Amino acid sequence: MVAPAVPEITEEVLQESIEARTESLISLRELGPPDLVHLIKQPTRQAGKHYGVYHHVTGIDASSSASLAAYINTLAYKEFGPSATTKTLEGTYCCYNAFSRVDMRVHAPFPGSVESYCIDERGEKRKATDELWLETYLCSVLRAYSYADDGTGSAIRRIVGVRRFNPVTNTETEHRFLSAAEQLFFSGWQLGSDSVVQVPNAVSNHLTAGLLKYFQTTGRFTSGINLFQKLRSQNVQVASLLAKVLFMGNEEVQGVRVLYDAVKELPMDYVMLDTQAEFLLKKAESAATPEQKEERLRMALGCANRSTIAAPSEFGTWARLAQVYVALEDWENALTTLNSCPMFTYQDKDTPVMPEPKEFHLPVLPETRLDEFEDNETVQPVDQSLLALRAAQYRGTFKQAYGILTEMTKKIGWDQLLKIRSNVFVMEDEYREKQETTQQTYPAKRNASTDALRGTPDPATNGGASEPEDAPEAEDGEKDNGLSVNGEDIERPSSAMDPEEVKKGEDNSSSEDHASRLNNKRLCERWLDSLFMVLYEDLRVYTIWRTQMAQYRAQSMVYKKSPEEWEILGSLAERLQHNDEAVEAYRHCLSTRFSPKALSGILKSFVREKLTKDAVAATIRLVAWHYRWYSEFSPELLHTVRMLIEDEGAVKIRSIVQATNLPQSILDLTHHYAALCATFRSSGTEA
Repeated sequence: MVAPAVPEITEEVLQESIEARTESLISLRELGPPDLVHLIKQPTRQAGKHYGVYHHVTGIDASSSASLAAYINTLAYKEFGPSATTKTLEGTYCCYNAFSRVDMRVHAPFPGSVESYCIDERGEKRKATDELWLETYLCSVLRAYSYADDGTGSAIRRIVGVRRFNPVTNTETEHRFLSAAEQLFFSGWQLGSDSVVQVPNAVSNHLTAGLLKYFQTTGRFTSGINLFQKLRSQNVQVASLLAKVLFMGNEEVQGVRVLYDAVKELPMDYVMLDTQAEFLLKKAESAATPEQKEERLRMALGCANRSTIAAPSEFGTWARLAQVYVALEDWENALTTLNSCPMFTYQDKDTPVMPEPKEFHLPVLPETRLDEFEDNETVQPVDQSLLALRAAQYRGTFKQAYGILTEMTKKIGWDQLLKIRSNVFVMEDEYREKQETTQQTYPAKRNASTDALRGTPDPATNGGASEPEDAPEAEDGEKDNGLSVNGEDIERPSSAMDPEEVKKGEDNSSSEDHASRLNNKRLCERWLDSLFMVLYEDLRVYTIWRTQMAQYRAQSMVYKKSPEEWEILGSLAERLQHNDEAVEAYRHCLSTRFSPKALSGILKSFVREKLTKDAVAATIRLVAWHYRWYSEFSPELLHTVRMLIEDEGAVKIRSIVQATNLPQSILDLTHHYAALCATFRSSGTEA
């Protein structure tokens, strides 16, 4: 298998990338940035001139200094020979250890002996021990999975010049990975967790998330079961992870038994309760009868309710409860529960902070060239209303909460959602009515106390005052209360009241009936009010698009958009859970130019509808595009290939790949993914 090309980013000042990495160590909060590989070179005809180049890499074996020095050697030896124009004088490999918060470094001069050491957050040099190398190795594997591209190209575009390799390519390297994970498992909380988890613990952290992602990607469920069974004997909490892997491997009866036994020992473990609720929610979707579905959802409701009591400050427990209420079609409780979710500021993955480089050299291997990849450089204007859609920027808890809100909208419609919203939350007109009643009761003298009771002249509304960092503000200049396009009405949501203003007004309300009615309502959180405004914008743009499309078709006219606009519209439809419309937009985008995001969206549809040939054709192109941008490994693409093989068999998938009318070098890249499945003895690869 040919290795991906080596990108080179040339420094303006020698060693400045190393110094920038050292300065950034103190600010790292997650698993750390991709590994940095720095080389000092000289032109063969100018012996006195030295310059520095670097690139980033993930997935390299970081278990010892020798393995990292070997990677540096492969880069240096590529330039040997009479035709070489440059010579590598020395190389430095930097790999972050998130457990001990040090940067492990290997310095390899040519010729000369290899030196290994580590740099702490203060920039001081320390000795590299075997314990530190074990931690570093585990971090490097987790980074390879956590920071890999999801198939859409978003991670590839984010950091320029990153080579991505598969850190676990056979059962031997798997054993080394799982052995390291077992030794360091109960230190995993030190790595932190996803932004949807407020407090990392033994079973909710980056290590456990990486392990679960590995087992799901490769299908090595037996290895996961063996690992978690050993760890469960040390801590009963691990039963939740064991059950999840059992469910992945379709061992549902055993998984339920594991949870049943564990909950008897730890009846208020929120992760186990949430795992039960998640399992029951999925089983309800496949229920044979409405009665069976109702029974399973009621059981899920009990587990989800109990998990919120066990962990009231965790977002995931409340989000699960809201999902159960949505499945039960209990819309008011769903909205009330969503309003109760604790929201956390999104902590993004660590990225390299580098000075402005002198130049980029981004080579393309001939084996990865496809004509459709080369037409992506033309930039066309994009409608500003599409660029202003703020829901596309949501991450973490806000993204998940928005997903629950869009699911409700899809099931009951926007108008009904607004009615339920007004039934649940105190609305602005209700507050004004109460304020007028209060002013009529106390019309005489003004003083600071009565002013406070009456409320401020212009009470702040949710979404218009101070907002949390992740929640966008409502647009200022919009005066319209809704949108009407060919009879389709989308009413703009009126603001719910600011909690402080409602509290002030409720203290001395003169109308007992009015106060009683309002007391049965909740105060809408600012972030949720903001989500309604953002959802309104999404629906408004979506309605305009679909109405204009219908008008153009009725007149036999072509509806024209730029590829970027079609990609945004596809993402919008996908966000609103209109999958057919999303695929339609993505197809229009691909008809003009190649887009990994659009093709990835269509691939999901092919997999759902069991269109094997179309799914294989899309996978081949995505694998080739990723390889063209130095990414040999994408967990999502490997998982897709594994699932196709599981459904159709390895022989049929290989035959479909080989029958595709593309260069053999391109087909070999997908064959490589299929060979990985055979190495791991995935279902469907048996001869």
